[in-house]
Amino acid sequence: MQAKAHLRHLRMSPRKVRLVTDLIRGAESKKAQEQLEFIPKKASEPVLKLLNSAIANAKNNFNLEENNLFISEIFVNEGQVLKRWRARAMGRSAPIMKRTSHITIVLDEIKASPVSKKKKKKEAKPKIVKKTGKIGTEKKIIPPKKEEKPEDEKWEKEREKFSKQQAARKFSRAGEKMFRRKSI
Repeated sequence: MQAKAHLRHLRMSPRKVRLVTDLIRGAESKKAQEQLEFIPKKASEPVLKLLNSAIANAKNNFNLEENNLFISEIFVNEGQVLKRWRARAMGRSAPIMKRTSHITIVLDEIKASPVSKKKKKKEAKPKIVKKTGKIGTEKKIIPPKKEEKPEDEKWEKEREKFSKQQAARKFSRAGEKMFRRKSI
């Protein structure tokens, strides 16, 4: 089950916010919270608030455990640009672009939990189809379709894949990217 949270019209440039969001993409929720607390960037504070909001949404709306969550998606889009002007020499003016950002975060479960009490699916009942013809009416019972349950092996493979991604992410060049002035 996926839990989402959005932050709209953050008065910060998307380029600066992306430096912070790139560091926590794919991380477990607890590790991402710890990392955001110690990043010396101004954008880390609103991103941490947004992460806490997404975790609260997962707990309250879907009854998910906080320790079982990871950041499956996080992206920063450009918002509305406030255009201002600054006086320059010889009566000219120069534009000032005050940029805003929209941040979206999606949390997902590391290992799927059993269906919660509130969100249980109703059992499918057999359908009764009546056909009318020249001779009379016929009743035909159609059995419900059986849902396939996910196998434990499938979830183990997902967990292994997730741990490999985490190991690869540790050695990425995200730290170097944070202090680079020019974009790639």
